[in-house]
Amino acid sequence: MDAIRDLLFDHTLRTVAMGAGIIGITAGVLGVFAVLRRQSLLGDAISHAALPGVALAFLFTLSKQPLVLILGALAAGWLAALLVSVVTRTTRIKSDSALGIVLAVFFGIGMVLLTYIQNLATARQAGLDKFLFGNAATMLTGDVITMGILGAVALVLVALFWKELKLLTFDYQFAQAQGWPVFALDVLLTTLIVLAIVIGLQAVGVVLMSALLIAPAVAARQWTDNLSVVVILAAVFGVLSGIGGAITSAGIAKLPTGPTIVLFASTLVLLSLFFAPSRGLFWAHLRHRRQHREVQVSAVLLGLWRQVEFDSDPLRPHSVGTLDLIGLHAEQKTLPLLASRGWIEIDNNFWHFTDEGINEAHKQLAAAGDDR
Repeated sequence: MDAIRDLLFDHTLRTVAMGAGIIGITAGVLGVFAVLRRQSLLGDAISHAALPGVALAFLFTLSKQPLVLILGALAAGWLAALLVSVVTRTTRIKSDSALGIVLAVFFGIGMVLLTYIQNLATARQAGLDKFLFGNAATMLTGDVITMGILGAVALVLVALFWKELKLLTFDYQFAQAQGWPVFALDVLLTTLIVLAIVIGLQAVGVVLMSALLIAPAVAARQWTDNLSVVVILAAVFGVLSGIGGAITSAGIAKLPTGPTIVLFASTLVLLSLFFAPSRGLFWAHLRHRRQHREVQVSAVLLGLWRQVEFDSDPLRPHSVGTLDLIGLHAEQKTLPLLASRGWIEIDNNFWHFTDEGINEAHKQLAAAGDDR
C-alpha cells in the first residue's frame, strides 16, 4: 500500500515509473520481432553502438536535451545495424561475428569519446556517463514526454504495418517471392528496434538495455504461439518490469533503477520458463511423470494378464506374492492404481481381474500389435 501511495503522490517516483513503463512496453513489443527473427544479439550490438551517437550529439550541440541525445543514439544504432547487414552480405563473416565486431568497435569509440568529453573544460558534460548503466532518477517530465511520443510513434507504426511485419518475421522468402518490399520493411523493423533501444538508454543504460529488449519477449513466448497474444503479453511484462523496478529501487536506498528493472524482467522469464502451461519446465516434469506412470501401469497390467491368459478362469484370485515370479515385485505399489481404475480387485493379499480389466488388457495388446 505504501508503494501505491508513493506512486500516486510522489512526483519523482511517478515520473520515473511512467518513463520506465513506456520503455518497457516499447521494448517488449519490438523485442518480440527481434526474438522471433533470431536477432537477439542485434539488440546488444545496437545498444552498445548507440553510445558514440550520444557522445557525438553532445559534442556537436553541447546540449543534453533528451531528444538531441536520442537522435544521436538513433543514428549511431541504425548505422551499426546497417554495417552488420553490409558485412554479412558482402563478406564471408557470419552474422554473430559481425555483431561482435560492430559492438566492440562502436562501444570502444563511445568510451574514447566519453573520456574526451569528461576532460572538457565545461560543466555541461556531467552525467553523460550515466548512459553506461542508466540513471532513471534523473528523468524529468520532459524526458518522459519525449519517450512517450517516440514510443507511441513506434507502436503506431507496428500497428499500421502489422500484417507486413508478421509476414516478414515468419516467411521472408514468401514475402520476397510475392513482390513485397522486403528490404524497406526490414529497414523499418530495424529502425523501430533501434528506436525502442535508444529511448531506454537514459533509464537502463547501454550495458543492460538489450536485456530489457529481449527478456519480456522471451517470457511472453513461453505462454502462447499466437503472435498477437505474445506481443500483448510482452508489453504487459515490459510495463510490469519497468514500474516494478522503479518502485523497488525507490523503496531501497542506493538500489539502482536500471539493474532492478532488468532483474524484474529476468524474474518474469524464469517464472515463465518454469510455469508457462505449454512450455513450462514444471508442467513438462509433471507430464513426464504422468507418461512414465501410464507406461508403468500398462506394463503391470499386461504382466498380470500374461500370468492368467491361459488360465481356465482368468477371474480367479492370485496371491500378490506371485508377482515375484514374473519380475513385478517392485511394481506392487501399482496394484492400487489398477484397482482404482476398476481393472482389478484386491482382497487382503489376493488380486483378480475384472471384466473391464480383461477388456483393457485386450485393447492394449491389440494396440501393440499382439493378437494373443
